[in-house]
Amino acid sequence: MDKSLEKVLTRWLKQRKGACGIYLNLTVLLGVLTGFSLVAQAYLLATMLHGFIMEDRSVNEFTNYFYALLALILLRAFLAYARERISFVAGQRLRQDVRRAVLDKLTELGPAYIKGKPAGSWASIVLEQVEDLHDFYGKYLPQMLIAGFVPMTILVVVFPINWAAGLVLLATAPLIPMFMILVGMGAADANRKNFSALAQLSGHFMDRLKGLSTIKLFNQGQAEVSAIESASEEFRSRTMSVLRMAFLSSAVLEFFAAVSIAVLAVYFGFSYLDHLNFGHYGVGLTLFTGLFVLILAPEFYQPLRDMGTHYHAKAQAIGAAEALKTLLEYQVAADDKPTQTVPIPLDKPVSISAKQLRVLSMDGTELLGPIDFDIESGQHIALVGPSGAGKSSLLNALLGFLPYKGSLQVNGVELSQCDLGQWRQQLAWLGQNPQLFHGSIADNIRLGNPALSAEQIQHRLQQAQVADFVNSLPHGIDSEIGEQSAGVSVGQAQRLCLARALAQNANVYVLDEPTASLDSESEQAVMTALEQVMDNASCVMVTHKIDELAKVDAIWVLDAGRIVQRGGFDELSQQPGLFATLLGQQQGEAS
Repeated sequence: MDKSLEKVLTRWLKQRKGACGIYLNLTVLLGVLTGFSLVAQAYLLATMLHGFIMEDRSVNEFTNYFYALLALILLRAFLAYARERISFVAGQRLRQDVRRAVLDKLTELGPAYIKGKPAGSWASIVLEQVEDLHDFYGKYLPQMLIAGFVPMTILVVVFPINWAAGLVLLATAPLIPMFMILVGMGAADANRKNFSALAQLSGHFMDRLKGLSTIKLFNQGQAEVSAIESASEEFRSRTMSVLRMAFLSSAVLEFFAAVSIAVLAVYFGFSYLDHLNFGHYGVGLTLFTGLFVLILAPEFYQPLRDMGTHYHAKAQAIGAAEALKTLLEYQVAADDKPTQTVPIPLDKPVSISAKQLRVLSMDGTELLGPIDFDIESGQHIALVGPSGAGKSSLLNALLGFLPYKGSLQVNGVELSQCDLGQWRQQLAWLGQNPQLFHGSIADNIRLGNPALSAEQIQHRLQQAQVADFVNSLPHGIDSEIGEQSAGVSVGQAQRLCLARALAQNANVYVLDEPTASLDSESEQAVMTALEQVMDNASCVMVTHKIDELAKVDAIWVLDAGRIVQRGGFDELSQQPGLFATLLGQQQGEAS
C-alpha cells in the first residue's frame, strides 16, 4: 500500500476515536495502574526473597509484605479484567457508530448507488470490515500509550539502583518496535487485498446463489463451481498471507524480548561472580537489585510485545478503512447542497414541475435531460420508451435517489432543498420486483404505516385483491413470510406490496413496471386495484405495455434522455414517431 495512503487512512481512523467516549481513556488508565502495581509487586517479591536468603530473616517479619503481595495479585487480576471489559465497550461503541454512519450513508445515497455493487460486497463492508475496526480501538490505540508509559516507569525505578541494567533495557527496547514497523509495512497491504478478495467472494457467491435456477437451466453449474472455487482459493491465499505475517511478527518479537532478558541475566550472573564490577554506583550489587530488575524485565518488554501483537490489528483496520472511508466521504454530484431543509407546503394538492431538468448519476454523468414538464394534482402520466431512454432515472430523481441540475419543484419547493422524509411520506412506490421482508404479513403491510390496526390492514388487503389468499392461511395476517418472499408466489407478493403501498394514503404513486413479472390474472388484479385507489392521486408510471394506456391522462415518450413525444393514447397512436413504432412492434409480437 502506498505510504501516503496508509498515513491518510491511519489519520482517518484516529479521527473517529471520539466515538469510543471515555472508555478509551479508562482503558489507558487501567493499563497505567497495572504498570504501577507490577512495579510494587516486583519490589515486594525482591524485598522478601532478599530478606529470606541474604539476611536470614524469619517469615513472620514479612507477614504484611505477603498480604500486600496477595492484594496486588488480586488487584492486577481485577485491573486486567476491567481493562478487557472496558476496551471491548470502547470498540463496541466505535463499531456501532461506524455501522450507523455506513447505514445512514447508504440510506442517503439510495438504491441507485447501492445497485453498483453486489449485495455480498455490501454485506462484507457493513459486517466484516466494520468488525475488523474493533481491535484497533479496543487494543491497539490504548496499547500505544501504555507501551510508552509502563517501560518509562520501569526505567525510572531501575536507573537509580543500577544504571547498567537501565542501559540494557533502554538499548534493547527499540528493537521490538523497529521490527514491528518492518513487518507492518506489508501487513496493511496484505489485509487490504484480503478484504478485496473477501468482497469479491461474497458478491460472487451471493449473486450465484440468487441465480441458481438460471445457472442450472443453462447447464453452467460446474463452470460456476469452478469460478467460486477460484475465488475461494484466492481468499484462502490472502488469508494465509495475513496469518503468516501475524505469526512471524509474534515469533520475532518474542525472540528479541528473550534475548534482551538473557543479556540482563548474564550481566547479573557475572556481576555476582565478581567478573563484572560496574553499574551499581559503587555501593555493591545486592540480591534485591538483581531480583527486582529481572522480575521487572519481562514486564518491561511485555507492553512492547503486546503492541507488536496488536499492530496486526492496526494493519487489519487500515485494510478495512479504505472502503469505509471511500463510502463515508462519497459526495453526490449536485448543483448545491442545502444547509437546512425546507418543509413542503401540504395545505394544497401536490403538483410537480421541472425546468431544464438534467438527472445525473452519482458520479456526475448525465442520464436524462434537459426536459421540462408539469404534473398537476390527480394527473396520471405514463412513461414509455426503449431501454436506456431514462425512464427509471426520472423516477429515481422524483424519489430523491439521484442528483440533478436545473429545477425540480414540489409545490414550489426545490426537491434538493426539501425534507426528503416528508416528501417520501407523500409517495407510494410499487416496482417490478416485489420485495417482502422476513416477518409477518402484518409487519410487511405496516411498513407503509406503522399505526395501522388489524381492521385497516384487512381493508388494504381487500383493496389489493389479496385478502382471500391471506385469510386462507392458518394464521391470517400473522402468517410468516420467509426470506426472499418464500411461501408466496410472485403475483401474491406483488399484491401484498401493493397493499403496503396503499397503506401510505399517498398523494403521488410512483410505479415502475408494476405488472412486468405477473401473469394475466395477477396483472389484471393489480391494475384494477390501482385504478380504484388512484382516482384522487397523481401517478407517474413506467411501462412497456403501451397498448394498455388508454386510461392515462398523458403519455410521455422518452428516447436518449429526452421527451420526444407527449399526448394521449389515441393522439400518439395516429402520429408517426417512436410511440407508433413501439405500439406496432408490441401488437405484432402479441399476434
